Amino acid sequence: MIKVLLVDDHELVRTGIEALLNDVENIQVIGVAKSGEEAVDAVVALSPSVVMMDVNMPGIGGIEACRRILQKDSGVKIIAVSVHNDGPIPHQLLKLGVLGFVSKGSPVDEMVHAIRNVMDGKRYLCSEVANNLAFQGLPGSNESPFSILSNREAEVVSLILQGKTIKEMSTALVLSDKTINTYRYRLYSKLQIRNDVELIRLALKFDSDVGVAKI
Repeated sequence: MIKVLLVDDHELVRTGIEALLNDVENIQVIGVAKSGEEAVDAVVALSPSVVMMDVNMPGIGGIEACRRILQKDSGVKIIAVSVHNDGPIPHQLLKLGVLGFVSKGSPVDEMVHAIRNVMDGKRYLCSEVANNLAFQGLPGSNESPFSILSNREAEVVSLILQGKTIKEMSTALVLSDKTINTYRYRLYSKLQIRNDVELIRLALKFDSDVGVAKI
């Protein structure tokens, strides 16, 4: 059973997401919190498998709550939930060690997919965040390292950053697994990287609001 702590300052949102997740097999919301301060205490008290953290809340807020939780235990799996899919916030949270980022407008099946991904130790980014992280250039520049990729290679990058498997990418792009892998290794060569981990690190280095992050 995947035990979820749900953190959001809006009762209607908490209640709605809790009801939807509790209808999913092997997922149970074991606690809710309405502030960052409550979230920090609840993680200690309840030891959830996954924390779904609203980013914008009164008090210390979601970002600081994530920082405090991960300082105490870097192994806690956190998914950020926000209406803001661009700007510096996703970058800051991913640098802290947050594994997932979904929009508040995401359907429940995407939230479930994110929960299962982070439980497996994988990163999950909704498509808007993945695209913004990958294709924003350096300040004062119109290009990012990803500008040299073909449209199809760029689509593969976006899906990798969302945490999709080869099979899921094949289905989404209507291509064979072998063709997907061909695109992957071709874009690795162009970007001078060796694997998906290095791809994620490269994507995180380029954010137009915060410049080049030293990861």
